[in-house]
Amino acid sequence: MGRLRFALVALCALIVIVAGWALVRTFAPTAPPAGMPTCPLATLPPEAVNTVRVIRSNGPFPFPRNDGVVFGNREGHLPEQVKGYYHEYTVVNPGASNRSTRRIVTGGSPLTNPPQYFYTDDHYDSFCLVTDAGR
Repeated sequence: MGRLRFALVALCALIVIVAGWALVRTFAPTAPPAGMPTCPLATLPPEAVNTVRVIRSNGPFPFPRNDGVVFGNREGHLPEQVKGYYHEYTVVNPGASNRSTRRIVTGGSPLTNPPQYFYTDDHYDSFCLVTDAGR
């Protein structure tokens, strides 16, 4: 009986440790990759500033089927994180007939006030870390 109890306690401890590690990885921001430029929000197009406002207010989004979806980071230009850490949002490009190439990608939770914001104007080929969007 003593060994069984010890095994159960050890298993529970392991589960708590793994769950805690997963939560820290999910919610703790990481530093941007070396060499990633930074960009203050005021230097971005006004539509990007508006997108940040809409993210903070949880919509309505211009492309509701696409905005707020999980961003997979398949290109690997952002720090590696667990699936579901990043979400993407369209930055409207006036005059474009589709979603175009500009996006805000957020990292972390909560979704309406994430700790990280990244901007791309070339459809994920490059990003800058928006230094003051979370304020």
